[in-house]
Formats: sequence, C-alpha cells, structure tokens
Amino acid sequence: MTRILIVGGYGAFGARAAERLAREPNLDIVIAGRSEQKAAAHAAALARTARARIAHAGLDASTAGADTIDALGARVVINASGPFQSQDYRLARAAIGAGSHYIDLADARTFVTGITALDGEAKAAGVTVVSGASSVPGLSSAVVREYVGAFRQLDSIEIGISPGNSFDPGVATAASILSQAGKPHSELRNGERQTVYGWQGLYRHRFPQIGARWMGCVDVPDLDLLPAHYPTLHTARFSAGVEVGLFHLGLWSLSWLVRAHLVRDLGSLAAPLLRAKGVLGSLGSDCGGMFVTMRGRDLDDKPKELAWHLIARSGHGPYVPAIASVILAKRLIAEQEAPAGARPCFGLFTLADFAVEVADLDIVCTLQRR
Repeated sequence: MTRILIVGGYGAFGARAAERLAREPNLDIVIAGRSEQKAAAHAAALARTARARIAHAGLDASTAGADTIDALGARVVINASGPFQSQDYRLARAAIGAGSHYIDLADARTFVTGITALDGEAKAAGVTVVSGASSVPGLSSAVVREYVGAFRQLDSIEIGISPGNSFDPGVATAASILSQAGKPHSELRNGERQTVYGWQGLYRHRFPQIGARWMGCVDVPDLDLLPAHYPTLHTARFSAGVEVGLFHLGLWSLSWLVRAHLVRDLGSLAAPLLRAKGVLGSLGSDCGGMFVTMRGRDLDDKPKELAWHLIARSGHGPYVPAIASVILAKRLIAEQEAPAGARPCFGLFTLADFAVEVADLDIVCTLQRR
C-alpha cells in the first residue's frame, strides 16, 4: 500500500481531500494535525466507509522535520494546514528530506510563487513539490489552459469566487481572509501594475442560476502567474465575494478602517464574525460559484469573450479547493507525469481531469461565448 500523509487532514479542505482519496482501495492514509485528538476522531469517522486504510498522527507543520515524515513512511505529503500567509517551507523541506512528494493547498501569493526556491533541492532528491493545488491557481489555470487556444491574442483574464453562506471555513481560514481587508496589493490593469486594496473595488457579478453577488479585490498567486505565462495580457484581476450582501458590505466598510490605518488587521475579528455568520446562517444558501472570464481577439481577429462558470450546490463547494490535490496525489502514486522539481500548480491538470473527480458531486460547469 502507498501511504499518503494529510497534514491538516481534519480541517475544512484537508478533510475533503482525505474523504475523496479514502475511496481508493490501495492507499494507506494518515490524518494528521496539531491536535492528535481531532486527527483520531476524524480518522475513526472516515474509516467507517473508507476503502483505504486510515490511521492518524499528531504533527505540527511548523515544527515537523524529515525524520518525522520518514518515520511515518509517507510517499506523498499533502499540506492542508493553512493559512499559508504565515507559513514557511519547513514542511515541504521535511518532505524533500524524507524523499517524499509534497503537495499543498496554498493560495497565498508569495508562498505559492516562491516555491521554486526549492526546485534544486527537490530535483536532487528526485521528488515533486507542488504549491497551490487549490481553486487558485490550480483550477483557474486549468480553465485558462482549456480555452486559450480560441484566442489569437488574450488581453484580459478576470477570476472570482463566492462560496455559499452555509460553508464554515474555521477561525484560522477566516482570519487569513480577513487579514487581507484594506491592505494593498498589485494587479495588472490596462497594461500597468496598479495598487488595489483587499475587499475593496466593490462591484456586482451575476452567476448563472444563483444570481448576482457583491465582489471585491483579493490577493492570489494568479496575479503574478497569469501575466508571466500569458505575456499579451493587459489585465489580470481576482475578486472574492461573500454571499450575503449585508456581510460583504460590512467587510467592505471595515476594510476602510485598515486602509486608513485606524485598525491594523481584521484577523482578530474572525471568531466573533463567524459566530454572527452562524446566527444569521438562514440568510444565505449552500450554493457557491466561481468564474473565469477571458477577453481578447479570436483567430479571425474579432473581439471575443468567454465566460466560464462553476456552480456548486448541496454544500459541495468546499470540495472544489481540495480536488487539485486529489488529482495530483493520484498521479504521483501512479508515477504519471511527475517530473522532479518544485513549481506552482499552474496548468498541471486539465478540466477533464477535474470533471472526472467531481462527477458524483452537485457541481456544474458552463461556458458562455460572446
């Protein structure tokens, strides 16, 4: 049996990656995290229906060394122990030192784009290291890769995500999201790098089936990776939205306090805001959406726009960030298309790969051409 270690395997996204991989009969999955008690409880619950063998371990991603990974005998390490904005590459280096492949679900811009610093170490150890195996840049880059051939010149890419209100991201993830509010980052707009501010740039986006939602600027790796891979781009934007308009506009309002330097960071408000969200949970739904809009000139040099949407119902949206790690882990186990080295998860799988993995979920993808 091949052993996969999932650090943060009882968290919002790690648990879903574990659930999907647990359907494979020839795997040995170790659920790990800082709380061995939580890891044990989730492993026991997962084992009731799993085809894989399930175990657990106590492991802190911030202190684990190669000896720890080696002792656990992991062939693949999946790091779902975000938030990644405050992490370094200790766990990735520990996996390399143990001769294990490494995948993480990071969406932190600097963390993901900086993973190439480990390229030499990974190649020397003969292992694959991938950062950003999540909705962005993993899935978003797969969408662009699928449709870029329809353009003679690609001018603009806009990406956005709005989860359903029923999703509980946990305090750590919520704190990471809130910590961006009101803080500056750069985007490519109209051919120039411009400064924008987290959760500002307020606008409405209409999703098919689930309607219009407020959106605002959020910092992600795609803002660097897209212009690097598609040099004709004049604009690369990313935004996120909170389903309930009252919550989104409240976050937008609070972001101005940070921008004005009246408040240093909103991360400390994560717990009380999540409690308020829970009390008012009936205001929202279990439906989330994602979009990728591409604009440019088609092969006949005429204006072209493609708008791809993903709509997730029945509370299945939180599976989306976990699917990329599942796809890549299966490939690494099968030793398919796994060159040694360290790289962001950009164009490493196709939309067809994604469709196979979510075929049993209430997730639908559509494409509009204009």
